[in-house]
Amino acid sequence: MVWTSRICYRKYGNFVDNLRLYVKGGSGGMGLPRLGGQGGKGGDVWVVAKRGATLKGIKDKYPHKRFVGGVGQNSSIRALKGNKGEDQQIFAPLGIAVTTDDGKAIGELNAEGDQLLVARGGRGGSFHSSFLPSKGQAHHIRLDLKLIADIGLVGFPNAGKSSLLAALSHAKPQIADYPFTTLRPEIGKIMYDDHRQISVADLPGLIEGAHLNKGMGHKFLKHVERTKQLMLVVDVCGFQLSSKTPFRSAFEAVQLLTVELELYKEELLSKPALLVVNKMDLPDTEESFEELMDQLQNQKDYAHLLPEDMVPKNSLQFKHVVPVSAATGHGIEDLKVCIRQSLDEQAAMETEARHRQRLQELRGARPPPASPSLGSSRVM
Repeated sequence: MVWTSRICYRKYGNFVDNLRLYVKGGSGGMGLPRLGGQGGKGGDVWVVAKRGATLKGIKDKYPHKRFVGGVGQNSSIRALKGNKGEDQQIFAPLGIAVTTDDGKAIGELNAEGDQLLVARGGRGGSFHSSFLPSKGQAHHIRLDLKLIADIGLVGFPNAGKSSLLAALSHAKPQIADYPFTTLRPEIGKIMYDDHRQISVADLPGLIEGAHLNKGMGHKFLKHVERTKQLMLVVDVCGFQLSSKTPFRSAFEAVQLLTVELELYKEELLSKPALLVVNKMDLPDTEESFEELMDQLQNQKDYAHLLPEDMVPKNSLQFKHVVPVSAATGHGIEDLKVCIRQSLDEQAAMETEARHRQRLQELRGARPPPASPSLGSSRVM
C-alpha cells in the first residue's frame, strides 16, 4: 500500500528537554485538643501527563518553578475534621521521566492522564501527634523528556541528515558544508492523508568517541534514547570529518555508529532501525551501494578490515535499507512508505505483547482448582 502525504515542519528554536522544579506538599491543619478534632491533610503535588503540554510551556508559565500544595484546614468547633488542602497539578508532556534531584527514579508518564505523586502533603494534627500538624515533603525534582519523536536521524556530520529532513518535510533547516549545523533537535512531521502523523527528529551530529562525551557526546546519545526507532544516515561515498581524521567508508560509518550506540547503552541496539544511504545522485554510487549491501549481508567476512575497537559486539538489524538522494528527491517517497510500515509493525508487535502479558496475568490470578480434603468421599 502506498500512502500519499503532505508535510509540515516545526523548528524548536528554544527547545527544552529537561526541567528542574521545586515541589512542596502543603502543611497539615491544626487539631483541636479539647474536642479531639483532627486537622486536614496538606495538599499533594502531582505531575500529570497532558497531550499538548511542553516543558517550555511550564517554564514560561511558572518562571519561579515552584509548586506548593494547599494548607490543610484547621480543626474547629464547626468542623472537627478539617478539609484537605488543595492539590497542585503540574501538566507535563507525554514521554516524561521524573526523578529526584539526585537521580532516583520516581516514575514515567507515557499515556494521557498518567500521574505521579512528587510531594506528599503533611498530616493534620491529631491525638497521635499531640494535635500538632506536620509539614509536607519538600525537594527538587527533574522532568526529563524521554520521547521526542517517532524516528531519530542518527549519523556523522555531513551525512546529510538536515538535508534529508528538509526533503521529507519541504522545510529549510540550517544546511552547510561545515560539520556541526545541528546543535539541538529539529523536529519535522509527516502528515498522511488519513491524518496519521509521524515525527522525525534531526539530532545533533555524532562524532567518534561520543560515548566518552566527546563533542555533543552524552547530550546527543540521550536524545537517541528518546525515539521509538533509529534511522541511521550514511554518505554512500564515505566521509572524513577533518584532515586530521581518517577517511571512513559507508560500511565503516555504519559500524562506528553502531559501536558508539552500543558503548553508550547496549539496549539502544534493540530498537527497530532503518538505514538510509544518502547522496545517491553522485557519480558511480550504484557500485558503492552494491558493495555496501554485500558488506552488510556478510559482516563477519569484512570484520578484518576494521580496527578491533571499531567492530561492534552486536549488529543492528535494519528493517529497511533505502538508497536516497536528499538533493534530488530520489527514493524519498519510498522512504516515507518504509517509515510508516516499520512503525506500524512495531505498534502491532507491542500490542500483541501486551495482550499476551495481560492474558498471563489473568491466568496467574485465577485460584488453583480445589483439591479434595483428607477424609472426603466422592459418590460414583
